[in-house]
Amino acid sequence: MTSPAHLSGGPGESSTLVDLRRGGGAIGGSHPYEGERLVTGWHAHDLHQIEYAIAGVVEVETSVAHYLLPPQQAAWIPAGLAHQATMNAVTRTVAVMFDPAVVPSPGDRARILAVSPLIREMIIYSLRWPITRTAADSVADEFFRALGHLVAEALDHEAPLCLPTSTDPVLSRAMAYTRAHLGAVTVGEVSGAVGVSERSLRRQFRATLGLSWRSYLLQARILRAMELFSVPGRSVLEVATAVGFDNGSAFARAFTQYCGETPSAYQRRVGTTRATRATRAARPARPARPGVRPYTASGQRPAAVTRPPAPAG
Repeated sequence: MTSPAHLSGGPGESSTLVDLRRGGGAIGGSHPYEGERLVTGWHAHDLHQIEYAIAGVVEVETSVAHYLLPPQQAAWIPAGLAHQATMNAVTRTVAVMFDPAVVPSPGDRARILAVSPLIREMIIYSLRWPITRTAADSVADEFFRALGHLVAEALDHEAPLCLPTSTDPVLSRAMAYTRAHLGAVTVGEVSGAVGVSERSLRRQFRATLGLSWRSYLLQARILRAMELFSVPGRSVLEVATAVGFDNGSAFARAFTQYCGETPSAYQRRVGTTRATRATRAARPARPARPGVRPYTASGQRPAAVTRPPAPAG
């Protein structure tokens, strides 16, 4: 492998090509993360990546969209795609990396996938084979080829969990202001904050993003609600109020229409994940194996990140 190369990144940014194999030749392997909040900076990999959120929420930003990865779903990031990831507090993920030959038709953009239970279990099982391994392993090779085939099929089942982005400075500021004031915001307040008329702002949203400011606001509120549901102890009404809905019924209708399940059902599903993690944590610990810390765009391991738990088996 060559040393890290610099690619074009986000607006005004440059990204680094990170070699997670560290010169090895594995066709697939895992890369766990567990730790404090982390912003990776703009970077890319020479491998395809599917990142599964076991707990917490991950945000993935590319040059064209801002994606939310909630618990029990996965983000697909093809090789060479410049992106920036934000691991929010109490986040635990497993990334599976594939040599490009394993998934030959990866597409050219990131996606959030509603993965099947089989893929979820295989992603967790992959922890026994880190991407940094150097020893040949025919069983591992066949495992990652099989998982690669399943992931390739899952690319047709994309979850609409993203917000558009823009290089236009006015729109970029307007979207940032909107996301920062979801609890109570109007288009008049946004237009005043960015220095344009309401009519001009509405026109720019439709012409550039293909949706109205109101639609953008609704999507941002639902995505924020999904993030808040990952924190235990919040009621549906509390979340609805926090993201700007006046009553629980309107919130439930909007959430169900966008996510395909009610807020209560989503909260129970996420809560089941937390309960499962707590049960596993209460079991006697197995001997720990040296963990792998995630890399930032510079290729360095952040000191604040904790080691991942020993993989099962």
